[in-house]
Amino acid sequence: MLNIPKRIHIIGSVGSGKTTLARTLSAATGTPYHELDNVVWERQENGDRRRTDQERDAVLADLVKGESWIIEGAHSTTWVEESFRSADVILFLDTPYYKRMKQITFRFIRQKTGRESAHYTPDFTIFRKMFRWNALFERETKPYILKLFKDRGYPHIVLHDNQQPIDWAEGKEKRHV
Repeated sequence: MLNIPKRIHIIGSVGSGKTTLARTLSAATGTPYHELDNVVWERQENGDRRRTDQERDAVLADLVKGESWIIEGAHSTTWVEESFRSADVILFLDTPYYKRMKQITFRFIRQKTGRESAHYTPDFTIFRKMFRWNALFERETKPYILKLFKDRGYPHIVLHDNQQPIDWAEGKEKRHV
């Protein structure tokens, strides 16, 4: 039997599988999932508008008030810490660097060929940025997050790929609480 908490925050680098894992868990539990990109950006027909910091924070505050949710995103932890505090567990997708590089490339190809949709225009500028973001995450963000977990005692589980959620839910994964 699956033992999935009601409030889950999924973090990891670009290309780590956060959205795929969020969708999988959402489908298995009926819990709504929310992409942090859609908290930062107000999606509009005539083009997306970046929310002000105050608007963004208010949208996130409304989400975490809910009884159950899955939030996923790789954004700076400074403004998402409220969701860390409210989460029953934080799933940290620590997918190997080379797999993320491969996923970024395959995603770009799928988007350019129309086999996958995107909230952005998949051009070479964003493609290059994703590689930079991935390197920055590995070099700076990942050590920061792991230290934050240790210092603040947030309940978290490190998964090394997004195919592990059933093992995790069945209690086969090591829990860091």
